[in-house]
Amino acid sequence: MFKLPGLIDPHVHVREPGQIHKEDWDSATQAALAGGVTMILAMPNTKPPIFDASTLDLALDSAKRKARCDYAQFLGAGPDNADAVAALAPKAAGLKMYLDSTFGELRLNDMTLWMPHFQKFPKDYPIVLHSESRTMAAGILFATLYDRPVHIAHVSLKEEILLIKAAKERGIKVTCEVCPHHLYLTTPSPLHPSPSGRGDGGEGRLEVRPRLATQQDVDALWENLDVIDCFATDHAPHTLAEKDSENPPPGFPGLETLLPLLLTAVDSGRLTLDDLIQKSVINPRKIFRLPEQPETWVEVDETAEYEIKAEHQFTHCGWTPFEGWKVKGKVRKVVLRGRVAFEDGKVLAERGYGRNVRS
Repeated sequence: MFKLPGLIDPHVHVREPGQIHKEDWDSATQAALAGGVTMILAMPNTKPPIFDASTLDLALDSAKRKARCDYAQFLGAGPDNADAVAALAPKAAGLKMYLDSTFGELRLNDMTLWMPHFQKFPKDYPIVLHSESRTMAAGILFATLYDRPVHIAHVSLKEEILLIKAAKERGIKVTCEVCPHHLYLTTPSPLHPSPSGRGDGGEGRLEVRPRLATQQDVDALWENLDVIDCFATDHAPHTLAEKDSENPPPGFPGLETLLPLLLTAVDSGRLTLDDLIQKSVINPRKIFRLPEQPETWVEVDETAEYEIKAEHQFTHCGWTPFEGWKVKGKVRKVVLRGRVAFEDGKVLAERGYGRNVRS
């Protein structure tokens, strides 16, 4: 057994308000604790999206009643809410800007709509970009023009990680995160129709944004781990009925598989424990200006070998893209602010024990 600090996941889709059949603040934070995550930062593309004072209050009121681990809530950048979200910055995890396809109030399909947010959102608070390939390059250009930090969500491609590396070498204020599914899974092929190669599940279960990439892209991410600042799950649960439908929504659950997959990489020598702590605790805390969590740790049995099974998970959605994967390293106990929050498969923290770290 050994102890780790409580992990921080800076990219979680809680699905509340609006889609609590997929997940809510209660189930998401139970899943977090079961995975050794003691703080989550929630994304704003809910229904309605979190883009003004009233919707921020709506999300935070639910979190206050239900969350079992600590949390903060992102605001979403829309085409005409730059002043409103800038004023709310101290209450939020940061600002999320969707530079690629999204819908409704958070759609930013014109670079002139980016400018007010870069101008007005306080530089002390992070801007996170959902951007891919060329829009990511444009986002880094904006960071340069406005001399402010940006954080790139879910890097997945070789061209992206090499561009971020070049930008960092030139002193541009850019940080980035990578998700386990982009480190482990590749786009399906005729020979391997599913990520595990077993043909389990339909093609809809492989839908995610950014899409799964090639083995060359996966290899480039591993080869440039020193460029990657954070591990994040982009936990984005949908039910199996939705994933197996004719129009499957993109996204994977991930809160409960993050640490086992990373510990397995440590066991195989692809990662060090110091890397894991740096990218899952120290760097997220620094980038997102998060407080320390006193008397908080995760007790891990590094010798435990087992298969990932959705039936043992706390997320509402009832499936995982890593079903049947053999991993090494199991969360036995989580202590959050001096109290046992999870032990031997049971969540012990009650609803409402989680704290809003921005309050």
